[in-house]
Amino acid sequence: MRKTKKINLTEISKPLKTELGKFNKHFKIALKSNVPLVDLVTKYILKQKGKKIRPLLVMLSAKLCGGINERSFRGATLVEMLHTATLIHDDVVDEAKERRGLPSINAVWKNKVAVLMGDYLLSRGLMLAVENKDFDFLRVITASVKRMSEGELHQISRTRKLDIDEKSYFKIISDKTASLLATCCEIGARSATDDPQKIKALVDYGENLGIAFQIKDDILDYKGKSKITGKPLGGDIKEKKITLPLIHALSKADEKEKQKIIKKIKKSSKGNNLQDIVDFVDKYNGINFSNTVAEEYIRKAKKALEIFDAAGRETLEQLADFVLQRNK
Repeated sequence: MRKTKKINLTEISKPLKTELGKFNKHFKIALKSNVPLVDLVTKYILKQKGKKIRPLLVMLSAKLCGGINERSFRGATLVEMLHTATLIHDDVVDEAKERRGLPSINAVWKNKVAVLMGDYLLSRGLMLAVENKDFDFLRVITASVKRMSEGELHQISRTRKLDIDEKSYFKIISDKTASLLATCCEIGARSATDDPQKIKALVDYGENLGIAFQIKDDILDYKGKSKITGKPLGGDIKEKKITLPLIHALSKADEKEKQKIIKKIKKSSKGNNLQDIVDFVDKYNGINFSNTVAEEYIRKAKKALEIFDAAGRETLEQLADFVLQRNK
């Protein structure tokens, strides 16, 4: 059997090392404030080094459509500000104590500061677009914020009833996660071209990539290593979030076993019954099924790129493969 070559995000990013360095400077400057507490918190945010997949998507999309320029850097800064704001707000909602291996903003400065910092980042990003008359970016990003908010609220309403089926799940992750990755690709493309075919191709790539990304995230909640992911295992179960591995297992179980597991999920908020639920997912091949679905969305993402030259799209294809292989 042929061994799959391990893909490293650092290697994928290497051709854009200079551009990503320039982005980091743009991002740091954009975070600057005259309020000491804001500056203190933003310095802490900069320590929480993430994968920077979203700025990378903006850059790669711009490069594929004609070249990276100043608008590309502003677009990347805008989406990273939005993404960071949503993470801070998510940690408040989820009462999370850690983010990327460090204490979360709400754990250090409490909820009030965390919520206001999220608001600051979002408004600062929007102001950046207004100041530079990037009104096309504003339209794209506000539509994304709307979808992300709707996705979160949809998930909350369905989670309360513990009745999320596959159709609802895909609608939720499309709005919550895929919308922002599609936005990154669209903003990158729009910074470099007006060609609607190229823009649509990259939006489709980002949407499918985002769905695969979230499925992989949901798999890691069952199979990841907390020291690597920076998140405790079973977090979704504790929050009663029913994701694809569990949805598939529930669909295969008989009614009696299904109701038994749902009762255990209801009592899982303090970490009770976690292993029983993980074993149930394993019994019905929930992880393998979810991996297969993620692979299909990656195939769709790559297919969307076929209008571009093979050499030009290679890095975006590698990034798609990385999404499947990642362990955090």
